[in-house]
Amino acid sequence: MAAISGGKTYHHGDLRNALICAAVDLATEGGPERVVLREAARRVGVSPTAAYRHFDGRGELLRTVRSHAQRMLADAMERAAGREPGADDPALAAERRLAALCRGYVGFAVDQPGLYRAAFCVPRPAEPDELTPGQQVPEAEIRAFTLLREALEALARVGTPRPAVRPAAGAAAWSAVHGLSLLLLDGPLRRLPAQRRNAVVETTLAMVVSGTRAL
Repeated sequence: MAAISGGKTYHHGDLRNALICAAVDLATEGGPERVVLREAARRVGVSPTAAYRHFDGRGELLRTVRSHAQRMLADAMERAAGREPGADDPALAAERRLAALCRGYVGFAVDQPGLYRAAFCVPRPAEPDELTPGQQVPEAEIRAFTLLREALEALARVGTPRPAVRPAAGAAAWSAVHGLSLLLLDGPLRRLPAQRRNAVVETTLAMVVSGTRAL
C-alpha cells in the first residue's frame, strides 16, 4: 500500500483510500492509539470535514485499519511459508510449512509492532462481540487462523493415521504464537537479545509441531 504521508497535499480523486493509507502509516508508527481521523486528514492535506464524508469517525477508520493489518499479517505468514524449502517427505514438508507460518506470524509482530497491535485492537465504540444470525466473521479477521488450521490438517493427513485433527488444535496453535508474540512485544521477553529471542521462537514452534503429532 503506497501511503501519502509527510504532510503532502492530496491531489487525486480517491480520498477514502488516501485516508486509509495515512491511517495505516499512523498505526505503523505508533499502534492503534495513533490512528486519529483528524491526523489522517492533516497528512493528506484535507479538512476534517472532508474526511468525515468518508468515515463516521475514528471507530470506523480504525476498523478499516484493523482489517488491513490483519491481511498484512496473513500475507507475512504466506510469504514466510513460500520461502521455506520443500521436502520429498510429505510429513516433513507439512511440518516445515506449519513452522514457517508460525514463524511468519511472530516475525510480523516483532517487525511491525504497531500494525500487529492494530490487527487485534478493539475500536471504540466497540463492535458487538456476538454476531447476529446469518452474519459471518470478516475473512480478514480469521485468515491467519485459517492458515494455521489448514496447515495442521495437512500435517494430520500425512502423519500417523488418525480420524482428524482435534477441532481446538488450530486455536491452541494460534494461542501459542499469539501469546509468544505478546511476550516478545510487551512482556519480559522483550528484553531478550536477538539470538536468545530466536531460540525461544524456534523452541515454541517445535513444540507446536510436536504437539500436533501427539493429538
